[in-house]
Amino acid sequence: MTSVELTEVSRWYGNVVAVNDVTLTVGPGLTGLLGPNGAGKTTVLHLMAGLLAPSQGKVTVGDQSAWRNPEMYRQLGLVTERESVPGFLTAREFVLASAKLHKLPDPEAATRRALGIVEMEAAQDREISTYSKGMRQRTRVAAALVHDPKVLLLDEPFNGMDPRQRMHMMDLLHRMADEGRTILFSSHILEEVEQLSGTVQVIVSGRLAASGDYRHIRRLMTNRPHVFTISSSDDRRLATVLIGQESVSGVSMTDGSLQVHASDYGTFTRALAKLARTSDIRLTSILPADESLEKVFSYLVAT
Repeated sequence: MTSVELTEVSRWYGNVVAVNDVTLTVGPGLTGLLGPNGAGKTTVLHLMAGLLAPSQGKVTVGDQSAWRNPEMYRQLGLVTERESVPGFLTAREFVLASAKLHKLPDPEAATRRALGIVEMEAAQDREISTYSKGMRQRTRVAAALVHDPKVLLLDEPFNGMDPRQRMHMMDLLHRMADEGRTILFSSHILEEVEQLSGTVQVIVSGRLAASGDYRHIRRLMTNRPHVFTISSSDDRRLATVLIGQESVSGVSMTDGSLQVHASDYGTFTRALAKLARTSDIRLTSILPADESLEKVFSYLVAT
């Protein structure tokens, strides 16, 4: 098992601070890297990949320093956001070059395996200049996977992919995560992150704003009321019962269901069932209305 760690890391360019005193650990499994444009996500990925030196602090992959350490690349694969694929090469030639750079014992076999993983066998002998953006992206992923790395860093990996290709890539990332690989990916499409992983690292203005499961992060936000949509056998009577509770800050009827604003997630959820039972009211559904990744992200960015 290989983890990536940043310890009190800062990176600045002249007077511009891109990353400010960030400490985080990315372990085995799938982790999403989130943040507004210009927040420092790409800088964090480049620090992890050893492409940038930290101005302060330490970056390690496993037990090795990421900076000026070519050996580290034996266990790390990187797909950058910016395309830099020579159009005159075929996919097979491009991935084979990566295999040879890694000095693999059988580069041809490794190339076939990597192209098969991303479903590029049929087009592998065409020049990359003839590919769609999604095909170019899959070729770049194949080159990053050719040496079977333990750590995979992906900057906007779904760019240009059609829906079927996205689904295939999501399945692939899930399988690799299940095998124990450490995968960190950035995406500006929150739905993609939510489908892939509940674990996130959120960078805002160069600082780490939150880390962990986004549902747990939401429940720790005590400064924002938690919103629940509740259906029951008698919504109006349940509203009357709840309005007097200390943990409830507001109750309203919306679209035929009861919406409750709770100031304390734990106190409210523990009390709700007991209150309903005491009042002889049957609960049919209880849904957190603002526990999506989109809501959590909007709250973090706004703070």
